[in-house]
Amino acid sequence: MSEARQKTVVSNESKARVIELCRLLQAASYAYYVQDAPIMEDAVYDRLYQELLSLEQAHPDLVLPDSPTQRVGEQPAAGFSSVRHRIALYSLENAFDLGDLQTWDDRWRRLDPDLPATVEYITELKIDGSAIALTYEKGLLVRGATRGDGALGEDITPNIRTIRAIPLRLNLENPPDWIEVRGEAFIGLAVFAQINRDREEAGEPLFANPRNAAAGTLRQLDSRIVAQRQLDFFAYTLHLSNASPSLPPPATQWDALAQLQQLGFRVNPNRACCASLADVEAYYQTWATGRLTLPYLTDGVVIKLNSFDLQDQLGFTQKAPRWAIAWKYPPEEAPTRIEQIQVSVGRTGALTPVAELTPVQLAGTTVSRATLHNRDRLTELDIHLGDTVVVRKAGEIIPEVVRVLRELRPVNAQRFEMPTHCPACGQPVVQPEAEAVTRCINTQCPAILKGSLIHWVSRGAMDIDGMGEKLIHQLVDQGLVQSVADLYQLTADTLIHLERLGKRSAEKLIVALEQSKSRPWAKVLYGLGIRHVGSVNAQTLSEAFPSVASLAAAEQSAIGEIFGIGPEIAQSVYDWFRVPSNQILIETLQEIGLQLEAEQTQPSGPQPLAGKTFVITGTLPTLKRDEAKALIEQAGGKVTGSVSKKTDFLLAGTEAGSKLDKAQALGILVLTEEALHKMLEDIP
Repeated sequence: MSEARQKTVVSNESKARVIELCRLLQAASYAYYVQDAPIMEDAVYDRLYQELLSLEQAHPDLVLPDSPTQRVGEQPAAGFSSVRHRIALYSLENAFDLGDLQTWDDRWRRLDPDLPATVEYITELKIDGSAIALTYEKGLLVRGATRGDGALGEDITPNIRTIRAIPLRLNLENPPDWIEVRGEAFIGLAVFAQINRDREEAGEPLFANPRNAAAGTLRQLDSRIVAQRQLDFFAYTLHLSNASPSLPPPATQWDALAQLQQLGFRVNPNRACCASLADVEAYYQTWATGRLTLPYLTDGVVIKLNSFDLQDQLGFTQKAPRWAIAWKYPPEEAPTRIEQIQVSVGRTGALTPVAELTPVQLAGTTVSRATLHNRDRLTELDIHLGDTVVVRKAGEIIPEVVRVLRELRPVNAQRFEMPTHCPACGQPVVQPEAEAVTRCINTQCPAILKGSLIHWVSRGAMDIDGMGEKLIHQLVDQGLVQSVADLYQLTADTLIHLERLGKRSAEKLIVALEQSKSRPWAKVLYGLGIRHVGSVNAQTLSEAFPSVASLAAAEQSAIGEIFGIGPEIAQSVYDWFRVPSNQILIETLQEIGLQLEAEQTQPSGPQPLAGKTFVITGTLPTLKRDEAKALIEQAGGKVTGSVSKKTDFLLAGTEAGSKLDKAQALGILVLTEEALHKMLEDIP
């Protein structure tokens, strides 16, 4: 046999063995980490793993992208890049008692009189970890990302590959073009305890709780450290680019969970399909104590409407799905004493009373301050200075005062009253009739200005490196800056006279300010600090209104028709652009050279539906709503959530309901799915 022929035979044999070893090791990992039913002894697994590693080292061209050896990075990553989620990761609204749950149920039912009276609810334990978004293309894991702000996350793919409960290749023949899987990465209690023991022995600070440990681990730059900490994962939802013969689109959340298991993911087994809120409550109560025996932490129950058609019909608010809610278990509470109460003023002028407390341990952290929210809450609690109070973490994040232990109140204790004048500027404050918040309405208030500047320079907005809170306080206190526009009039010569700012730092700051002028229109819009407009909403608005001029000229009704933008946001945006000082600010920012228009991109194909507005309602024969929306938008059309005189077409399926009635009353053309396909087929 010739040498070339011999090499070919060896190469083919090695390739076949590599494929076989990958298959065996993946099956063993799935059985061990997902099914909790080992099929292979550890010693056998280690031997096969070493054999695979040796073959790959001898033949680097045979390393497969889903090889078990690729789970751990060889070198620390240089950093994490931001990635835009294909589908936004919304947060969930919280319920803290049965009344909150009933309010949520009543609210979504009122949205449309044609909604079904009887529905199914899926209940799943809410894992106390970090939300993760996984992207698979042609069945292979190509990206893992953190939630981030819901629209943008951090690409942590090397770290995700170390989590053995996450398959590198899906258990599926002929997979769709892409699949998005969402789930929770977490650290089990036993592993967490061992991590802290190891850190204690090494003289390192201990992690406060498993959630913090999981979040910190996922953002490690060295994936070898991540692998050592043995993160786990439960999947809870998926999105498909298109159907495949082996994976039809799920009709319900229950079906989706079953499909996730089929694909090779761990799904929390402690879930239930409930026929009523009474069944949901029974599930919640069962796990109120049952969760204490679990090998991981759970802080509540996630309740979702089972039907995906109903989920599509209900849609989202500006920050959360209408069809889901998290019913939280009561957080840890602790008693302490109020030593003093300070009132802070935020960038919207809201006055917030904050209790200065005798330090107390709460949920793994030391708490010395707690919010008292507003005047109504102060009245409800009947807060007196020196009171002994019970504090907890609202949403297990922000400390708040829950109740006062009046029997421990000191003699002659003075009741605390909200100030009648702003503590920052001395001007009278107001309490709008429809709000519980007391506000300073002085546009020249230094506290409002400082808050606005801090928001403007933040990472999510203009991301001006080196412009911290202390520097902003100096700039305002010395009268050097009176609006965000004034930041761009600063010079290095002015800055070097400020405390702790040398010539080099001042020059770098001027460069950073200049660089911020190139931030996109969506970032500028978010940085303006319009009430209720977060980063995700700013992105949505910037896409619908590609320039500040178009948004400023838009009617409130037009803003409110944008998918994901509710009436409260629309009112706030409309009102903001009617304020003369804000109009002057926009003119000044334009003169300075900031990006107040989106970059124009040429459409990738014919746009026969350009300028046409569609509304989608009911259940379509073959398309899901997001698929129909994508087809319309690709052809240049716009899809809104409500029927109005500006609507050109209503795309209607079965059980269309009140939107169909309104469209017919307005004389709007009603299309079937077949008619839409015909319109698109006529594209030249």
